[in-house]
This record gives sequence, C-alpha cells and structure tokens, in this order.
Amino acid sequence: MIEKVRDRYVTFANIDCYENAILVLDAMYELFALYPEAKNELWVRFETLIPQNYKEVFAKKDSKDILYHICSHIFYLSTLFEEYEFEKGVILMEQAEMECC
Repeated sequence: MIEKVRDRYVTFANIDCYENAILVLDAMYELFALYPEAKNELWVRFETLIPQNYKEVFAKKDSKDILYHICSHIFYLSTLFEEYEFEKGVILMEQAEMECC
C-alpha cells in the first residue's frame, strides 16, 4: 500500500508558506547586515532555532520548522522591521502573517 504524503498546510492551496518564511528570514538577515545593533539577545537565541541552510532544510532535527518559528515570533519580527523602518521586511512579514500564520 502506498502512503500518500500530505502537506499539513493543504488549506493554503497555491501559497508556498515555506517560501514566505524563507523570505522573512532573508529580510531579517538583510536588516542585521544593515543594522548590526538590531541583533540583540532575542535574535541570537532565535537563530539557534533556525537551520543555517534554512532554504533547503526547513527544520533542525527534532525541532519545529521555520514557518512555526516565523508565525510564533510575528509580533517581535514586525516590531523589528517597523523599528528600523525596513519596508521590505514589513511587507514580507504581513504577507506571511496573512497567508500562512
């Protein structure tokens, strides 16, 4: 018997929630490159939850996936992008929130 693999985000047909999460992380790292002082203890800890190769591997072994971490840190990420007036990050975060979280 062949087991059918199901995407647990099936209700989000035609939306790539992992791509949205990747774009938010890319924006976060871009902001940190522009404003190194923005990377405080919260973001240092947050990074430990994210695989370094998050674009290929969505979750660390025995850990929650990047979409979970983006959605559970929505308010912190939004505040980070807004505080530094990083429009790209604000837009990507809003998209991820509306489509996937």
